Amino acid sequence: MWQEKENRLEQTFTFKNFSEAFAFMARVALLAEKMDHHPDWSNSWNKVQIQLTTHSAGNRITEKDRKLAEAIDRLIN
Repeated sequence: MWQEKENRLEQTFTFKNFSEAFAFMARVALLAEKMDHHPDWSNSWNKVQIQLTTHSAGNRITEKDRKLAEAIDRLIN
């Protein structure tokens, strides 16, 4: 579930292993490129932490962030 913290939407996704986490990141990367809105993220073995904020709007949560979060959720479900 996405949480709002310090003008960011944040969520951590957990997978069975590194390969699944990396494959998820690749799918998110293609989606982000298509939407022209890119996440701040990190990966540690089977976890991917994603933070969304709109830098061009003064590092605030915008509709772009919400739409990307929804699209990322659809990759999981």
